[in-house]
Amino acid sequence: MSHVHHVHEAPGRSVTGSATGSVTGSATGPVTVTDQGLPDWLRPVAEAAATVRARQLSRFLPPKEGGRQSAVLVLFGDGNRREDGTEGGEPRPELLLTERASSLRSHAGQPCFPGGSLDPEDGDPEGEGPLRAALREAEEETGLDPSGVQIFARLPRVYIPVSDFVVTPVLGWWKEPSPVAPVDPAETARVFTVPVADLTDPANRATVVHPSGYRGPCFFARGALVWGFTAGIIDRVLHFSGWERPWDTERHVPLDRHA
Repeated sequence: MSHVHHVHEAPGRSVTGSATGSVTGSATGPVTVTDQGLPDWLRPVAEAAATVRARQLSRFLPPKEGGRQSAVLVLFGDGNRREDGTEGGEPRPELLLTERASSLRSHAGQPCFPGGSLDPEDGDPEGEGPLRAALREAEEETGLDPSGVQIFARLPRVYIPVSDFVVTPVLGWWKEPSPVAPVDPAETARVFTVPVADLTDPANRATVVHPSGYRGPCFFARGALVWGFTAGIIDRVLHFSGWERPWDTERHVPLDRHA
């Protein structure tokens, strides 16, 4: 399984529930993309996704030919489940992330969206291929039931030069949450959710500085440092959805050259 990824250990909350109702996502069959029935709090994200352009997400645009076609699932949940898994309380929007195993050769220990390279059976990279790949990889990595995911948009493809990945961020609503946990501990250390309120909190935001010269947004979330591609997408989603709060861009976090 090829991952698209760019820390400290802290327990995350697994979201539990049954995946029932209409099937809007599938790792193998046709994939329906619809923003019908989304909760009101998620509307700004759907509206932003309808108008955002590739250059507004990244200065790195996909090459005209080549690149490793990939997809990630940017999955939003209501977050209104108690720690024991029962429903209750007001919606507390959250994102699903995974943390790569510390034993991996590349991007060890880094938080990221579920995702990876397109497989031939996923289909056309210009069509449903990225949607199906995002759901398939999320199921393979976290065990989530894709039938409980409603895909409501896809963002323009972004290029990651260091890995030659051409990545399609696929936006989903976790309409019917299911239990999640690392399927293969050799690849995934943990699966956890991060409240959007934590990501928008200025106290949890900074700019990472890598010895290579790279600078980019980062987030402190559930004991992890989220940076690179994942943080870049989160940063742009918050910005264009109108959720961003003023934060100190001059607060720097130095990275090790091996990061």
